[in-house]
Amino acid sequence: MGDVVLAGAGTVRAEHYGPARPSADLRAARRDRGQAEVPRVAIVTRSLDLDLTRPLFTEGEMRPYVLTCESSPPERRTAAAAVADVIIAGDVTVDLPAAMAALHDREVRTITCEGGPHLNGDLVLADLIDEWALTLSPLLVGGDARRATTGLLPPAPLEMHLDWILEGDGLLLTRWLRDR
Repeated sequence: MGDVVLAGAGTVRAEHYGPARPSADLRAARRDRGQAEVPRVAIVTRSLDLDLTRPLFTEGEMRPYVLTCESSPPERRTAAAAVADVIIAGDVTVDLPAAMAALHDREVRTITCEGGPHLNGDLVLADLIDEWALTLSPLLVGGDARRATTGLLPPAPLEMHLDWILEGDGLLLTRWLRDR
């Protein structure tokens, strides 16, 4: 797991994100890799429409990052700054390359994005994906679910190669790496 878990505000709201609570074994593994014991959460939001009373903001060992833009409501930025580290990147929308650079300036080496599909699509468009984890399940379902990414198409597909594939309990877990 990365130094930071990145998610869009819609995903944070829909999935009722809370603070990371790694097990003792995971904490030790993170320490052994030179990481903080607990990853920080970073939320991408233009509007700052966040419930700042949720456990993510009130009970975590690590303050979350809130990645927003200059046009976000100033009063919400002030409120968010009381419970999170606010990073302003971009004017009207969140400038993802600038936001990622700001995280790297804070000694964040690896970022694990959990989505949602709009954020994933924006990261693909900005060519900010280095690795993609994809799990395939043996279930077929219908419905109107979106793809793993949604948004504008990049100028060309991002070429990746399969790093590994694991099978367990009928699931296929894959890791794809960006060809650079």
